[in-house]
Formats: sequence, C-alpha cells, structure tokens
Amino acid sequence: MKQVELGRTGLMVSELCLGSMTWGTQNTEAEGHAQIGRALERGVNFIDTAEMYPTNPVTAATAGDTEAIIGSWLAAHGGRDRLVLATKIVGRGSPAKEGGSGPITPEGIRAALDASLSRLGTDYVDLYQFHWPNRGHYHFRRMWTWNPAKQPSKAEIEDDMAACLDTVQALVAAGKIRHFGLSNETCWGMSEWLRLADAGHGPRAASVQNEYSLMYRVHDTDMAELSVHEGVTLLAYSPLAVGMLSGKYTGGQVPEGSRMARTPDLGGRALPRAFEVADLYVDFAREHGLDPVTMAIAWILTRSFPVVPILGATSVEQLDRSLDAADTVLSPEVLAGIERIHRAHPLPF
Repeated sequence: MKQVELGRTGLMVSELCLGSMTWGTQNTEAEGHAQIGRALERGVNFIDTAEMYPTNPVTAATAGDTEAIIGSWLAAHGGRDRLVLATKIVGRGSPAKEGGSGPITPEGIRAALDASLSRLGTDYVDLYQFHWPNRGHYHFRRMWTWNPAKQPSKAEIEDDMAACLDTVQALVAAGKIRHFGLSNETCWGMSEWLRLADAGHGPRAASVQNEYSLMYRVHDTDMAELSVHEGVTLLAYSPLAVGMLSGKYTGGQVPEGSRMARTPDLGGRALPRAFEVADLYVDFAREHGLDPVTMAIAWILTRSFPVVPILGATSVEQLDRSLDAADTVLSPEVLAGIERIHRAHPLPF
C-alpha cells in the first residue's frame, strides 16, 4: 500500500487509516483484533481512535474501551513500532464524561493523555488530536445554526489555544506525543493554530480530522486551499457517509447491528433526500462494475489536497471492500460522472 507523509512531519503513514469507533459497542474485542490483523496484512500501519470511543452510543461507562481493545492487541502481538497510533482528547459537552465533559485545558490534556497511554499500553502516541474546538464549530450538522459572533473574543480564543499548545509542546518534549492534530476544525481555527505554532507556542498541526465524503464536500473550498499551502493532511472521517454510500439502507432497509439501528437519525444525516442521493452514487458505481464502497474510498484518494480516508467497518468483509480502494483506479468517465451527480445534488445533509 502507498505511504504518504502526514502533514510536514516526515512521518509516513499508509494512504488508508483504520478507524476503530465501533470496537466496544457494535464490535467485540475479538472482532476489533481481527480488523487490526486484516488491515496490517493489507499494508495499513495507521490506526485512529479516541478517549471517547466507542460510539453508537457514546457513554461514560464505555468511554476508553476502544483504546483498551487496541492495547490488548498490542499486548498480545507486540510490534508497537509497526503502528502509527492516533488518539484524541474529548471536547466540551460529551456524554463520555459523567455529567458531560468540560473544555480542553492544559490540566485536562495531561490527565487525558496519561489515561489514553495506559489503556493503549504504550508510552507515546504518534498523533494527539483535539476532538473539537472549545469555542464552538459548524460540524456535526451545526452549520445550520452556527453563529461565530457568539464565540469568546479573539484574544480569549488565542490565549486558550496558546496555553493548550504550550502544554502539547511540553508533552512532545517529554516523549509522550510525537505529533499534533486537530479535529472538527474550521479554516480560521486551523490558520490560528498554525500561526500560534509558527510564533513559538508549540507544535504545528500536522492534520485535521473532519468529515468528508462524496456526499459531504465542505473541505473542497477554503480548507482545501489551506491543506495544500500549509501542508495539513485531511484525515477524512465518515468517508461512506455513515454507511449510506454502501447501499445497505437502500429501500428503507435498516440491517440489524448497523449504525442506523442504534442511531436512527444517523447524527442528523438520515434525511429522505440523503438516501436518494446515496442511491444515485451506489447505482452509478454498480453500472460501472464497481463496488460502491470501493468507489467512494477510491474517489477520496484522487483529491488534489493531502488526504487519508479513515475506514470504519463492523466486519472484516466490510473492511476488505474499503481496503480494495488502494488498488482501484477510477476512469476519467467515472470521475466525470461523480462530478455530475455532485453538481446536481450537493450537500444532501
């Protein structure tokens, strides 16, 4: 599998990343281990997790269980140096903490990182990410009501960022973190983090983990420009639009054990138009002899900005369909057809 540089770090990662958020709810420990094994067999060296995981649902009782599953795999198999491990500290308002999580703070970063390292069974993480910003953001379907005028002042935001960056730098110096990244960030937010890092407040963000798929292409504009010129890799989560692009929900089906069976609104994405648009892509893929899952992931690999899709699956068989994208070349005809669908049906959720 092709290796790509993560940001400007010099760290090489597989062009596909193994996601893990189902391990502990939709998947057992053994199933999570099986997915790690298959991904490694096929050339993946990059695994993403978070202290908040598993999801569907997120609860304080299960938070951290996914990291523990990765840790038990490492304890059984060794080979920490073969893996690039990424994890995240949870942001404000998550049910992953009793009573709801608070903002990301210097003290919270140190405590959360140590807890993650203990569960993972390692003394360092390759990429440590802030799950979402303290000031608020437009992700998770919040763009319809987002009001940046209600954020704290610019000076307050910068002071908060600088304090957190200084803490991350101390943890880099201590050998606990190799590189730093953001998640669910905006273009302005990323530019501020980068500016503060360049001013000496800590490590430069190597990546931003935001939603991106055939059906959600918000990154294509300002964030794409930033990614190209600032060397920030997009770690694309939900590249299958939470499973809609697999065709599993066609005709109103809700397979047992699927994400929709556990989270009926699919995080605000389960709209009639969204399923109709997903089926356009699914049908188009099949008309061209392609697995719709493979096509959706392979398309992301054609983008002009640095990007690594994060693959989510609840079985090894599902994972294989996504991994096949590494060996799939989409024809100009297919790429043109995808663009026609997108222009006719942009932003369906």
